[in-house]
Amino acid sequence: MLSSTSPAVPAGSDPVQAAMPRSGKRRSGFWLLTLGSVGVVFGDIGTSPLYAMREALAHTTGMPTSMAALGVVSLVFWALTLVVTIKYLVVVLRADNKGEGGTLAMMALAQHAVGRRTWLVFLLGVIGAALFYGDGLITPAISVLSAAEGVVDAPGVGEAFRPFVLPTAALILVALFMVQSRGTASVGRFFGPVTLVWFLVLAAMGLAQIVREPAILMGLNPIHGVSLFAHNWLLGAAVLGSVFLVVTGAEALYADIGHFGKGPIRTAWLTVAFPCLMLNYLGQGALVLQDPAAAENPFFRMIPPFAYWPVLALTTAATVIASQAVITGAFSITQQAVQLNLLPRMNIRRTSETVAGQIYVPAINTLLMVGVLALLFMFRNSSNLAAAYGIAITATMVITVLLLFIIARRSWRWPLLGALALCAPFLLVDLVFFGANTFKIVQGGWFPVALGAGLILIMWTWSHGTRVLSEKTRRDSVPLADLIETLRVHPPHRTEGTAIFLTSDPEIAPVALIHNLKHNRVLHQRNVILTARTEDRPYVADAERLQLRRLNESFWALTVRYGFMESPDLPRALALCTPEGLAFDMMATSFFVGRRTVVATPGGAMPLWQDKLFIFLMRNAANPVDFFRIPPGRVVEMGAQVVV
Repeated sequence: MLSSTSPAVPAGSDPVQAAMPRSGKRRSGFWLLTLGSVGVVFGDIGTSPLYAMREALAHTTGMPTSMAALGVVSLVFWALTLVVTIKYLVVVLRADNKGEGGTLAMMALAQHAVGRRTWLVFLLGVIGAALFYGDGLITPAISVLSAAEGVVDAPGVGEAFRPFVLPTAALILVALFMVQSRGTASVGRFFGPVTLVWFLVLAAMGLAQIVREPAILMGLNPIHGVSLFAHNWLLGAAVLGSVFLVVTGAEALYADIGHFGKGPIRTAWLTVAFPCLMLNYLGQGALVLQDPAAAENPFFRMIPPFAYWPVLALTTAATVIASQAVITGAFSITQQAVQLNLLPRMNIRRTSETVAGQIYVPAINTLLMVGVLALLFMFRNSSNLAAAYGIAITATMVITVLLLFIIARRSWRWPLLGALALCAPFLLVDLVFFGANTFKIVQGGWFPVALGAGLILIMWTWSHGTRVLSEKTRRDSVPLADLIETLRVHPPHRTEGTAIFLTSDPEIAPVALIHNLKHNRVLHQRNVILTARTEDRPYVADAERLQLRRLNESFWALTVRYGFMESPDLPRALALCTPEGLAFDMMATSFFVGRRTVVATPGGAMPLWQDKLFIFLMRNAANPVDFFRIPPGRVVEMGAQVVV
């Protein structure tokens, strides 16, 4: 899971911090980041106790109570230990891309390590990114719906509230999506403290039950998990598929290292999240040992009556925070996908001038809201949603291990046996979980799979279509060097000012330049051929952002580089040209943008249906004027028709 809510406080902004010694500032900053990661990174995995044990125990029908409780607790403990602690904290966090993580960041790192664009790495990255959106839909739905269902077990309420569970969850989620356009910088600072209180309450609830039934601690022995499988391997596989719910959100440990750093994330997990979660799972198991009927909903059954309503309010807040982290993660991965040319340009708005990564993508927000509401009314309760949960995440985890193997071999230069020894055990564990979750496909797991397949088709079509269009344009275009030579021999009429022509290929003459010469028969005094490139690293320093070449007395070639985590801002980049001897006056500068109209024909490089899909995506792509933040009053658009 990716997330872009960073509550970090800029150093020196607090007078108390300013007066502290440097080592004190570092310690203070470290613990602030640790607290922030508790809220953002572990919000999703921190709400799993609401439904994970309930769903796992539901598959133990016919087993002795002690075998079921001890076996499930054993599987939960070792899943958290092997998948989260060892795999992600110890190993995967090492494979960062210049401090950034996530499936697309790992894909870019693997591509760089290989040294060229390969279809295998590209396909793995596309599949991982597409499947993420399935998690982005299910997490808010199942988390908020589980909290709303808790009202049914509240003292004095009971079944009378059940008809209102679904509308209540829907209203909470609609309100959450409606406030996204205002940004989360102001509320993000409360995520950490609220989630910390949530984890402490989880631990306290669990401890109260463990004290009453300390025999549950035997569940930490892996032999009890093995015994559950030995009793009935088919039921054991179903249990394991539900146990996987306890590690959903583990990808966030890797995805959010750019916002919080490896140290704070590891510290938050080992000192807060892991022990508190495990105490709560042990407590739920202890409650079931005391009262087998509590397996129906162990989390809410373990809340003392006097504290039920405060804990329910805290539960609702925790689920909203978990949902918010997933939503902002969807915005972040969309920005990366657009920059890496996996999706068409989209309107991406910054909601904070001071907090990095605070963005809002209206189209994604609307699609997520519609999708989440559709899930709510399609599945109607959290148990049905749990059946759809897991298959997409296990597939993403398998992809992470495969990309890790490529990085270990090519970037870390490990020998083949060493890379296999590192990755094979993790791959085996992930494949076991993936196999267990395949049982869920007919129960609802088809939904995230179908959604992911649709997004894979869109990403593949856009990437392949833009490459075909670029090759077609290049074949039908005039080399820039030839055009410049022609203009030197046959100079056109000249006019004052500067013209900037945007192009994706600096070696050929931009369509807008050709049409300006053909129809207006004029050439500006200064002409800049500008190309914006996305690098396979998250950020590019200003000192490395520009590459400027003077072609002759009238033409310059300018390449502006951006990282895949950055939002392009061409006016700001042009201001960096002044020290290079090329100053721009925006009031005397015109931006020429070529707008291509694509026409589909049978027998092209892509099937006709895919041509039409690509044309639809092009028509709905964001205007380059908005995407590159070009002053709209200084833009001239010139069109051309291209047949593919």
